[in-house]
Amino acid sequence: MATPGPRDIPLLPGSPRRLSPQAGTRGGQGPKHGQQYLQTPGPRAPGLQGSSSRDPGQPCGGESARSSSVINNYLDANEPVSLEARLSRMHFHDNQRKVDYVLAYHYRKRGMHLAQGFPGHSLAIVSNGETGKEPHAGGPGDIELGPLDALEEERKEQREEFEHNLMEAGLELEKDLENKSQGSIFVRIHAPWQVLAREAEFLKIKVPTKKEMYEIKAGGSIAKKFSAALQKLSSPLQPRVPEHSNKMKNLSYPFSREKMYLYNIQEKDTFFDNATRSRIVHEILKRTACSRANNTMGINSLIANNIYEAAYPLHDGEYNSPEDDMNDRKLLYQEWARYGVFYKFQPIDLIRKYFGEKIGLYFAWLGLYTSFLIPSSVIGVIVFLYGCATIEEDIPSREMCDQQNAFIMCPLCDKSCDYWNLSSACGTARASHLFDNPATVFFSIFMALWATMFLENWKRLQMRLGYFWDLTGIEEEEERAQEHSRPEYETKVREKMLKESNKSAVQKLETNTTESGHEDDEDKLTWKDRFPGYLMNFASILFMIALTFSIVFGVIVYRITTAAALSLNKATRSNVRVTVTATAVIINLVVILILDEIYGAVAKWLTKIEVPKTEQTFEERLILKAFLLKFVNAYSPIFYVAFFKGRFVGRPGSYVYVFDGYRMEECAPGGCLMELCIQLSIIMLGKQLIQNNIFEIGVPKLKKLFRKLKDETEAGETDSAHSKHPEQWDLDYSLEPYTGLTPEYMEMIIQFGFVTLFVASFPLAPVFALLNNVIEVRLDAKKFVTELRRPDAVRTKDIGIWFDILSGIGKFSVISNAFVIAITSDFIPRLVYQYSYSHNGTLHGFVNHTLSFFNVSQLKEGTQPENSQFDQEVQFCRFKDYREPPWAPNPYEFSKQYWFILSARLAFVIIFQNLVMFLSVLVDWMIPDIPTDISDQIKKEKSLLVDFFLKEEHEKLKLMHEPALRSPGGGDRSRSRAASSAPSGQSQPGSVMSLGSQHTNV
Repeated sequence: MATPGPRDIPLLPGSPRRLSPQAGTRGGQGPKHGQQYLQTPGPRAPGLQGSSSRDPGQPCGGESARSSSVINNYLDANEPVSLEARLSRMHFHDNQRKVDYVLAYHYRKRGMHLAQGFPGHSLAIVSNGETGKEPHAGGPGDIELGPLDALEEERKEQREEFEHNLMEAGLELEKDLENKSQGSIFVRIHAPWQVLAREAEFLKIKVPTKKEMYEIKAGGSIAKKFSAALQKLSSPLQPRVPEHSNKMKNLSYPFSREKMYLYNIQEKDTFFDNATRSRIVHEILKRTACSRANNTMGINSLIANNIYEAAYPLHDGEYNSPEDDMNDRKLLYQEWARYGVFYKFQPIDLIRKYFGEKIGLYFAWLGLYTSFLIPSSVIGVIVFLYGCATIEEDIPSREMCDQQNAFIMCPLCDKSCDYWNLSSACGTARASHLFDNPATVFFSIFMALWATMFLENWKRLQMRLGYFWDLTGIEEEEERAQEHSRPEYETKVREKMLKESNKSAVQKLETNTTESGHEDDEDKLTWKDRFPGYLMNFASILFMIALTFSIVFGVIVYRITTAAALSLNKATRSNVRVTVTATAVIINLVVILILDEIYGAVAKWLTKIEVPKTEQTFEERLILKAFLLKFVNAYSPIFYVAFFKGRFVGRPGSYVYVFDGYRMEECAPGGCLMELCIQLSIIMLGKQLIQNNIFEIGVPKLKKLFRKLKDETEAGETDSAHSKHPEQWDLDYSLEPYTGLTPEYMEMIIQFGFVTLFVASFPLAPVFALLNNVIEVRLDAKKFVTELRRPDAVRTKDIGIWFDILSGIGKFSVISNAFVIAITSDFIPRLVYQYSYSHNGTLHGFVNHTLSFFNVSQLKEGTQPENSQFDQEVQFCRFKDYREPPWAPNPYEFSKQYWFILSARLAFVIIFQNLVMFLSVLVDWMIPDIPTDISDQIKKEKSLLVDFFLKEEHEKLKLMHEPALRSPGGGDRSRSRAASSAPSGQSQPGSVMSLGSQHTNV
């Protein structure tokens, strides 16, 4: 077949000219006046123009190449259009080709003025394979453009080249004409059937076959009955969406143009859903090069260089339109993204269909996590109620509240503080019992097993969803997706090559962009190139952690100084501890919220200077850095109260001082567990409420309002009719861009830490987490449906690095809870006293056992209480510690009880940790990662697929040989029939299928 001649694409008036040596002709005529053409490769097959609907079994493409070229037509958008066409806001102006993707950019002109008589029409450019329409050449509609500034000129050339390359890849474009001094332009992209088929085969997208849906059999009869009863009971909680039955499944197979007869292709325009179509276009956009933009690869590089402003797929219409027409977006809003349906299950399959597998897995994970919080919340409430019910039976708190015991305690500060009775701390002791009782130990064991069961059930649900969503065997696709380099990486490599060999490196880069091959060592960044970034990362992270610890120390100093100042005033002396604790926790909360935002930005900056090659690597390193910094930020005040406060106080007569006159703070008489509970509850609740109400609701609304005001100020030249009836791409452009799932996951991961790490001190943490998550699910849903541009559909088989972080937190929670029970609470000292020191095996005398004696005459000069108001003369005061009395041979040294209790605490940590770890491993072993029914169905599906292939091949051969059996002289017809039924990849020489260089063979 002769090589096709060049085809010509006209450029916008006033745009940079790259003319071919000979102006192309169409139909034997030269270019019309006012049109200039860009030389491009020869014509494609007619099948590429538009989304034709051929029979599925026939080869795609025409019998012969048409002589007319694909050109850009000027279409007057203000011309009368049919009502049907204007009602469609998801299609080109022809109301036939669907808009699969939109590119947006802002342009600016200087010195532009309209020629006399120009009416200011809004025009559009379309690549559609139809005969070109004359754009009023030489008439009153011409636009005379002044010179553009250099940067805008360069960006315009890069856009034109990129769009030309997109058309060379088979995509069809429609864009507005730049007929104003400045404004936003939307390039609408449509992928015809041939491009969809080619890319679906390249990406190995699984599609349904002709085989009818087959039944997925449940386990035994008991399991079937239980499942049916459960489904009937939960029917009021099910969303009213098209059902995706878990009992039936389509037999899917990766798309192949050579096996078109396998698929149930009834309508080519709807065979691939909108999410798949936009994903295919996005893959083409990511790998399309632009030589004028320093050989950058992909739309992400162009957006990073401000050549384009945004790139996004369209939503399926409006979510709150009054019309009766229903679309997936409106259905998701009505049945999922409203607070009024908080009690319903999530339509996970519809979420996956609309947003893609990655976002679908996030909401599936969030739903499972929220449902698992229900049993833990119930147990936590039971533990709390147990503490309330047994508070009157708690012997130590009764002894502390008994004023007859008259335990005279040593002063809490120097000079201004007086001696005090232990009975004055009765309220704190009784409140501590609510959370410091034997039930909390068993609740800690339960929560450790709960975390393991949650992760195991998530692995099973993930496998089940992967089976129903056809996510098995997508490793090849993931590897291919990782090959796309980030724009910053390409820029860094280019700078390196320019430094090393100047012009020769530039030439080598140009050849490498056109030739496929592996990178040389000098064409990629080595550890030496990244070493400054690694060093900066290490130093910055250490600095940020040190900054967090410094702030925690600053709050400690605030507590110490404020307590000393309030103790000087008699009116505030009685409420010193409550006031200091509450204000310090609020300060901690505000600092945590501020540093959270700062650390998020710092983690992103540190990851950028590290220059990861791919987006996946960038995301994983960003997640690790952000999690490390936010983990330290959120939990460092809690770790201080749990494990360090009151441990370095010293003793009366030998206190440890932070500054002159200000000694280290100590725990309350009932221990630090109550304060730990207060700290944990305020930080957890405040973080959830403020982040949900301000950062996730208020900030997006403020951004949307700002964008609206900005658009109104720049809307002086817009068409009033267009502003009243905006297109879908205009509506989506006004939404916030999608920035990823990292903030959503991070918020839930930090909450998971609050629920598991210190649950021994706050059994009600799962309850508050559950209440928050019920709102969080609908809040995130509303944000994705109504406030964000539609994300690109991303296929992934798991939640990635987040599962490893969850698993790490689950294991670390076992250790932290073991130390909270052993060190922070009085559980171990009570056990030791009851079984080793008690005379009657009860806790009577426990409080006296924990208090040591101090001779007040040995207080340092200047530290005695001034103007003591105590009723009786004090010779000995008591303090909480295990030390020898003043009359002992070694006064104030640690007693034998101290060492006995310390060894018991360490023994408990070891036993608790190993017991819980063993039970976790046992649970992990008992619950298989892959459900039995799913593993059986995977094997069954392979068998069904083989049977289906054999059946279809048999039918195909039967059709091919049937004419030959009927007529001996029908060999030619037989061969003709066989040729027409042959796979498209084996087309005859000379046909349009052989145009492999055009990338359009189907």
